[in-house]
Amino acid sequence: MTTAEADQEVTAAFLVIGDEILSGRTKDKNIGFLADYLTTIGIDLREVRIVPDVTEKIVDAVNELRAGYTYVFTSGGIGPTHDDITADSIAAAFGVPIDVDPRAKAILEAHYPPGQLTPARLRMARIPEGADLIDNPVSKAPGFRIENVHVMAGVPSIMQAMVDAIAPTLKTGRKMLSRYVDADVPESRLADQVGEIQTRFPETLIGSYPRTNDGRFTTQIVIRSRDEDTLEEATAAVREAVAGALA
Repeated sequence: MTTAEADQEVTAAFLVIGDEILSGRTKDKNIGFLADYLTTIGIDLREVRIVPDVTEKIVDAVNELRAGYTYVFTSGGIGPTHDDITADSIAAAFGVPIDVDPRAKAILEAHYPPGQLTPARLRMARIPEGADLIDNPVSKAPGFRIENVHVMAGVPSIMQAMVDAIAPTLKTGRKMLSRYVDADVPESRLADQVGEIQTRFPETLIGSYPRTNDGRFTTQIVIRSRDEDTLEEATAAVREAVAGALA
C-alpha cells in the first residue's frame, strides 16, 4: 500500500435488516463487532441504520448509503423463510435480475444430504445477477457482494465469519490510534478544558465518559487520532488539564 493509499479516508455504513431487531425480540450483537473490526483495520464506520423487512425501506437505504460511503455492509434477511427478502431487495436496488445461482446451489448441494435441499433452503442460493459470493464457513449458505455492498447473515457467528472472509478484499485507510486518561474528578470539572483541547487539536476526536467509583463520580477521557505525534501532544494536554483539576 502506498502512502497516498494509506492516508486515504475509507468510510462505511452498516444496514441492519429485520423486524425482530426493531421489535426487541432479537438483541443485535453485530453493530459493536463491526465497529470494532472496521476501526482496527482502518475503515471509519460513519452510520448505522436499522430497517424493517420492507422492500421499499431496504431499497431506499441501500441506494442512499452506497452513494455516500466507500462500503456498505448489511446483516439479516438472507435465510430460507418467506420474510427473508434482503437478496430480492438488493437486486431491486441495483436494478438487476435475481435467480438461483449455480455456484451457490452447488455449495448447498454439497452441504445437505441427498433430498434435504428443500425449496425453502434453495432460496438461500438466490443471488442478484453480477454479484460475487461471500464464503460462509459456518453454515455454508453464502452471502454476496455487489459493487460496494456486502450482504451478510444476521446470525452473529455467521456474520463474523463472513466479515473475516471479506476483510482481505477491502481497501483500508490510515488506522485510528487512541489513548485514554483516567481522572478522579467529575466530568463537569474538566468540560471547559477538554473543549479547549479539542479546539486546539481539531484533527483529534476527544470523548469524555463519566463513571462511578465507590460512589464518587470519575471520568475517563479518550483521545483518538490517526497521527501519532498529534495524539501524544493532545494526550499530554489532557493529562495536564487533569492534573490541574486535581490540584
